[in-house]
Amino acid sequence: MTRPLSVAVAGLGTVGTGVLTLLRDNASIVAARAGRPIAVTAVSARDRSKNRGIPLAGLRWYEDPVALAADPEVDVVVELIGGSDGPARALVEAAIAAGKPVVTANKAMLAVHGAALAAAAETRNVPLAFEAAVAGGIPVIKALREGLAGNRIARIAGILNGTCNYILTQMRERGREFAEVLADAQKLGYAEADPSFDIDGVDAAHKLAILAALAFGRPVAFDAVHVEGIRRISALDIAFATELGYRIKLLGLAQQVESGGIAARVHPCMVPQAAPIARVDGVFNAVVAEGDFVGRVMLEGRGAGAGPTASAVVADLVDLARNRFTPVWGAAAESLSGAPSVPMSAHVGAYYLRLMVVDRPGVIADVTAVLRDHGISLESMLQRGRSPGEAVPVVLVTHETEERRMGAALERIGGLDAVLEAPTLIRIEAG
Repeated sequence: MTRPLSVAVAGLGTVGTGVLTLLRDNASIVAARAGRPIAVTAVSARDRSKNRGIPLAGLRWYEDPVALAADPEVDVVVELIGGSDGPARALVEAAIAAGKPVVTANKAMLAVHGAALAAAAETRNVPLAFEAAVAGGIPVIKALREGLAGNRIARIAGILNGTCNYILTQMRERGREFAEVLADAQKLGYAEADPSFDIDGVDAAHKLAILAALAFGRPVAFDAVHVEGIRRISALDIAFATELGYRIKLLGLAQQVESGGIAARVHPCMVPQAAPIARVDGVFNAVVAEGDFVGRVMLEGRGAGAGPTASAVVADLVDLARNRFTPVWGAAAESLSGAPSVPMSAHVGAYYLRLMVVDRPGVIADVTAVLRDHGISLESMLQRGRSPGEAVPVVLVTHETEERRMGAALERIGGLDAVLEAPTLIRIEAG
């Protein structure tokens, strides 16, 4: 049989140990599909003495991960350190410079530095593979870059963060507030001790930037992604969403607009309960792609964890063993689009607006007058019960309008004496 593919793994955390376990447990099936064995021969991690539950005897160990790139016996470098800069970026740059293929699960690095890394990889004619960087075990990178290569993609929508999806699911099913569910998620290991990266939408935005680059064939543009998280979603909003026939999801959305530009945004959305993506619950992820010939395609599965992410890493290794690879963003640099990014202020859509107001005559008239002044029309309104002089929630659902109009109206509404707290706004999407 052909000489084994020699792999170096930098980072022996959950995913790194998962990769070693998968390659050991499924060695025969991996070798058959790769055309030769795939063997980890070198590793790097911070703590050499730590018991990781897997045998590491016989592997070459490097204290400095960047040194893996210079090992003459290594064919492929797998970067599983994480972080947009530091050792992870240094390792990937060194491996590319040394002419060695790279497999990475590092969405932050690709979102922030992907354009430069892709250019370096193309110059050196070196594969840079990253199936594991988005949606864990869901093969969405291959689907966009290869399976849907004959299509013009009009829109991408996805649940890209399992932590947020778990929190929103638990809030809906158990009627609990955000802070309570977050604390439970941390105890269960679904949320980090510092969960801000997830719940503020940054993790999903990294992934969306990568998907948008692939879908629309242009260099990655993380800075152009509009980002909002789920901290302000309350149990009250979840209940009103159910009453209105929606579910609240944190979605990443990217689409080509009529002007030819690309709009990319991450924020909570209300999606109809009948929409397939509305029924994706718990820690699961899902991605919907809309192509001009294929129509709508949806992929669903676990977006994180040792097994799913290791599965994606090994899929890339099998491709490299077979000498299969494509340009990083699906096309050579000179063929990439220069389509501009569209600002969030240009977004057009329908909105859910919840206000906490003093229950007194004339309040609703004041609010609707502001909306009228900004050219915003209402589809429906909900107000449950009466409590004169006390705080009550009022929900307004608008017809489609421009984001800039809605922002200006909210600023005025928030300043009304009868409005007791900052209005809650959630955009409504088809799913």
